[in-house]
This record gives sequence, C-alpha cells and structure tokens, in this order.
Amino acid sequence: MQHDTPPREVGDEEFMSLAKDEAKARMLRKMMKNLAKGESGDPLTELAKDVMSGRQGIREALNSAPQDESLAVRFETFQQRWDAMSEADRLDAEREGAKYLQEQRQEITAEREMAERKRTTPPRHSAGG
Repeated sequence: MQHDTPPREVGDEEFMSLAKDEAKARMLRKMMKNLAKGESGDPLTELAKDVMSGRQGIREALNSAPQDESLAVRFETFQQRWDAMSEADRLDAEREGAKYLQEQRQEITAEREMAERKRTTPPRHSAGG
C-alpha cells in the first residue's frame, strides 16, 4: 500500500550557513522553492529540487553543480541587465530588496509570536455545569 505523504521540504535553517541572516535565509529558501518548480531537466531546476528535498545541502549543491553552459548564460545575462541599469534603477532595485528583506523579518517575527501564543494559551473549556 502506497502512502501519499508529501515530499520532505527543507526549512529556512538549511540556508543559514550561506545567508548568515534569517531573512536572507528565508528569501533564499523561497527562491529555491520557486526555481524547483521550473522545467524538468533544467540544471538549475534540478539543483533547486535537490536542495529543497534535502538530498543536498545548498553549499554542497553549489559546489558540485555542473558547470552547465545554460547556467553561465543565465548569470551572465543577469549581470548584463544589472550593468545596463541606470544608477537610479539600481538604487530602486536595492530599495525593493531591502523592503523585501524587512517583510521577511516581519513574517518571521509574526510566526514566532503566533507559536509563542499557542504554547502559552491555556486550553478552552466550555462553561457547562
């Protein structure tokens, strides 16, 4: 009998060794999760799937990733786009990135507060008698 258990997915902590910051780790996890939804057979998609499933750690995956030409082209394209941006556009992008990281910090804080409330809230009892 086969059980339909969802595949294991790593959490933010998997990315802490690389990010060194909880919000950045969360951002990396979300990016990898999104990349893992890509086209099957795509080297970047496969790398992301391995990391998100826990088959490889992020550092291990990056160090052992094949030097696929499509990956190099993607990184080069990103660099070219960044270089072609005006200084004002780059500043806007940096501000957006900082705003996103702040949102991630707020999300983490809210999750912790919710978990703490769940631990400290006494069970409810009906007023019967």
